[in-house]
Amino acid sequence: MNKRNVNLATTVTVNSTYAGEFAGEYIAAALLSASTIDDGGLTVKANIAFKEIIKKVATSGIVQSASCDFDPQSTITLTERIIQPVELQVNLQLCKYDFVNDWEAQSMGYGLGQTLPPKFSDFLIAKVAADVAQNTEFCIWQGDTAAGSNNSFDGFEKLIAAAATAGDIPAAQQVTGVALTSANIIDELSKVVDAIPAALYGKEDLFIYVPTQAAKLYVQALGGFGANGLGANGVANMGTQWWNNGSLSVNGVKLFVCPGMSNDKMYAAQRSNLYFGTGLLNSTNEVKTLDMSDLDGSNNVRMIMRFTSAVQFGIASDLVEYA
Repeated sequence: MNKRNVNLATTVTVNSTYAGEFAGEYIAAALLSASTIDDGGLTVKANIAFKEIIKKVATSGIVQSASCDFDPQSTITLTERIIQPVELQVNLQLCKYDFVNDWEAQSMGYGLGQTLPPKFSDFLIAKVAADVAQNTEFCIWQGDTAAGSNNSFDGFEKLIAAAATAGDIPAAQQVTGVALTSANIIDELSKVVDAIPAALYGKEDLFIYVPTQAAKLYVQALGGFGANGLGANGVANMGTQWWNNGSLSVNGVKLFVCPGMSNDKMYAAQRSNLYFGTGLLNSTNEVKTLDMSDLDGSNNVRMIMRFTSAVQFGIASDLVEYA
């Protein structure tokens, strides 16, 4: 009789369910890790159950000559925009064997103070959360629900373009864009600065939001070496070595790099005027890992995440669009 040695791998069973506010921690890790949010570029409204009204107040003529009478001659205009997070989900099937080795390697640790996933389910959730964050970053800017795949909600590019078409953004704040290069990036950024209303210039939370492409071109331009007429040695005579992942600014306005934004687009806005809405404590939130081995004998794990997301701006007349 032939005998054969069989090495049985450690059985990893994955079944975890988190619902409502208990899912909020995992949902937050997925959504709020998007670069534009994580780096502080948006105002986050985290506990929207259904929808929330963003009120806009505009006043004029509030200062007048003094008198003995109460004479309310000023004008107050109250308008509103609605941010309504849409319900989204992730339905994903993964093979346990593709990830077990990575998880076991992490469980052995890399040294003192290393934080490790206590359960294999947490490890898988973290993997999926990273992909959700990447998709969220894309949708914050380029999202277009009419386009279908991966466009979970309408992004700022679509929303701001619609406001510009409707005339809500003054014509002087709509800058016609060109294909950006290292030779023209400084001039084009300066056009955006010039279009910023005087009342906004110098505000602490004012940024020019730019795509990664524009940031790279700006760094290249400031590196000099004469190709774009900026001098032989660039900033501080350091050439292409001048930038070390620090902050960038142009003409007194800080730049905010947004990996999810389309090339050749830029926007000037206050962080307090751009909103990301979600419902971290929403009762419909759900994060679940379902081990299929007991159901169909496979080594697959199904991942389910349910959450809500949306973006919106507050005051259109305080935006500058370069497109």
